[in-house]
Amino acid sequence: MARDHSPIVKQSRREGVALAPKAHKVMAKKSGIPGEHSGMRVRGGSLYLTQLREKQKVRRMYGLLEKQFAKLMKEATKAEGLTGEKLLEFLERRADNVVFRAGFALTRRQARQLVSHGHFLLNGRRVDIPSIRLNPGDVLEVRPKSGKTEYFKNLPNVIGAANAVAVSWLKVDGKKMKIEVTGLPKREEAEPGINEQLIVEYYSR
Repeated sequence: MARDHSPIVKQSRREGVALAPKAHKVMAKKSGIPGEHSGMRVRGGSLYLTQLREKQKVRRMYGLLEKQFAKLMKEATKAEGLTGEKLLEFLERRADNVVFRAGFALTRRQARQLVSHGHFLLNGRRVDIPSIRLNPGDVLEVRPKSGKTEYFKNLPNVIGAANAVAVSWLKVDGKKMKIEVTGLPKREEAEPGINEQLIVEYYSR
């Protein structure tokens, strides 16, 4: 399964947004883009560059490769409704993002790993595809066997450390280690600071 293994802190500095908790501390000490020209800041820039950076930022926020992101964008274009909002909805409904949103993981990268290792059941059946899209009525829960591992035994502490923000479309039961999808994500419940219209314009060139 293809995935981006590049350092999350390096990605964070490049996009100017912390993509993981550990990136906050590093970015507080080191500003600007990583690498040889780390002390330089990008000034001005074309509209294309602005669109590209927004696309890269969101793609890395949700942990997708370019091919995966472009495919999702194409699907959003064909869907009913505003293309940008549909794109964010599809990203939010991914299984790995749902695990992250529920507070079962500290980062989306960690959530992706938990799902890909088969620690969850989707509607009673084992699932190991992080990109699978959940629908209203779906139930994602930790497998009984996985629930006996140290990580999931310590899940209440993980949820507390994750500082998960409750969203209207998920019902989370930390004790039963269960997540129920009760609706569809609202635009304002996606990651803050996203300008999805720039991404739509980038792919419309």
